[in-house]
Amino acid sequence: MDLKQSMARFIVDFHIHSKYSQATSKEMDLENLDKWARIKGVNILGTGDFTHPAWFKELREKLEPAEPGLFRLKKKNKIKLSNNSWRLPDKQKDEIDLRYLLTSEVSCIYKKKNKTRKIPLLVFMPNFEAAQKLNAHLGWLGNLKADGRPILGLDAKEVAKIVFNVSPEAVIVPSHAWASHFSIFSFDFGFNSLQECFDEYSRNIFAIETGLSSDPAMNWRLSQLDKITLISNSDSHNPHRIGREANIFEGKIEGYKPLMEALRLGVHAPGSIRNRLVQTLEFFPEEGKYHYDGHRNCHVFFSPAETKKHKGLCPVCKKKLTIGVASRVEKLADRPFGGQPTKTIPFVKTIPLEEIIAASFGVASITKRVENEYQELINKFGKEFKILLELSREELLRAARPEVAEAIIRVRDGKVKFSPGHDGEYGKIQIYDEAERDNFSKQKALF
Repeated sequence: MDLKQSMARFIVDFHIHSKYSQATSKEMDLENLDKWARIKGVNILGTGDFTHPAWFKELREKLEPAEPGLFRLKKKNKIKLSNNSWRLPDKQKDEIDLRYLLTSEVSCIYKKKNKTRKIPLLVFMPNFEAAQKLNAHLGWLGNLKADGRPILGLDAKEVAKIVFNVSPEAVIVPSHAWASHFSIFSFDFGFNSLQECFDEYSRNIFAIETGLSSDPAMNWRLSQLDKITLISNSDSHNPHRIGREANIFEGKIEGYKPLMEALRLGVHAPGSIRNRLVQTLEFFPEEGKYHYDGHRNCHVFFSPAETKKHKGLCPVCKKKLTIGVASRVEKLADRPFGGQPTKTIPFVKTIPLEEIIAASFGVASITKRVENEYQELINKFGKEFKILLELSREELLRAARPEVAEAIIRVRDGKVKFSPGHDGEYGKIQIYDEAERDNFSKQKALF
């Protein structure tokens, strides 16, 4: 995919968490998010966690109005990349002026029809006044200080009622809609449809977040989602992971309303619309933590067919397997594998550049060597999305290590092997086998 094909394209990641959410980096602050948006190439970012009092205070103090309903970091708070060994190309230094919009995830845990439900919702607000009003309402119902993603003992339908009463311009998107333990379609704690969850408010729900363990093609198998816009976000807990999934829009950045209108209309947006969702950037779903069924402690993972063969039981411990997204989609789908509606928004699968480099070097985690190679590539070419999606094979081979350049090309072509993610464990990537990696080592020695 070539982002250069239209100068009026921009990348949006709606769902992240702040340093006030549990299990997040202390660097999830506005300054570092702004810095990493420039490195990645993200144009608009959800604030995440506006329900948390301390984060809300920071947002009000450090952001200033930009387009209606969008905000930017005040100049005095920006981090100078030149002070951190980053040397972005001159033409890019002022190209990314990150915009924020107000978002927060709330977790609804309650009983409905004699079953415990655990439904996370991503809430969008058009301005600080509406967000403050919502915080006041939710503060009566739960402890907003305890976590950036507060837990409410309230029916998701009731949360929808409160949100839409606070602001008719508010938007609710069920987040990571297929996650095994905490989502609207989860096997143990979810529902079989949006209608079943939201009742009369289901007409107000026009988008869902597909999550890391599913991609749009899997969701296309459910005809009930044909009129629902499928979006993808990073759900990032660390600033260098923003944009690992994201949304590409076409048009000018003009404010909150045009963005939400683009989400509402989705694939049916007319040519005259100011913003249009034209593509989503996706994880390979096999890499997600809940793609296959399994037990990580038993080192068992199964496809839906294998799970059926084993009657849903782990052959090691004989207990019920944690059912993953692939099986849950199979259960709710009314179209065969590969089926889809008449109109769809296209998507492209990719892997974060740091992970590609790590897999190229044959290391399991992000080491100093990987970080150095990543920084060198960014300093040569500019933003990460340009490297992953735009540069030609020739440009990559000319300036990157051969094993890294070839790995980026293989990811673009989908020539990647996975040990699929399951039961909360990310899938493992394999781009090269040992023989291929040895061959690269011999080439280096030769030169």
